[in-house]
Amino acid sequence: MRRRGFKGDVMAESRGKKEDMRLKTSFSGIWERGTDLMEAQQFQESLTSKKLRVKPKANNIAGLQLAGIVAYPAWKVGSVQGNVDALPNNFTGRIGSLLINAKFDRNSAGGVMGWGLKCLP
Repeated sequence: MRRRGFKGDVMAESRGKKEDMRLKTSFSGIWERGTDLMEAQQFQESLTSKKLRVKPKANNIAGLQLAGIVAYPAWKVGSVQGNVDALPNNFTGRIGSLLINAKFDRNSAGGVMGWGLKCLP
């Protein structure tokens, strides 16, 4: 988002009271301290809130549904390091192929950089 000048917030699907609290605590730590790969300031400049929003599946939120549809194929792409031929010939493979061809950061040789680094519009 930062590279494209966008701002947004982060929402996760609820998994249970304890799990939600652990996730919110982890998110807060990233907001305050950053990660090994990104300074806290970069998160703070790109995100509109320092609080993670957690909503139950029953709320039927379109963005969370889309994230669920894309999550496994995105993981699969990372596991094959961007090799389209290594993807299965099914729904996961078709979504993965779309991600490889349009949404993943790439190195100069055209390969996917790292495990699931992606830039969604």
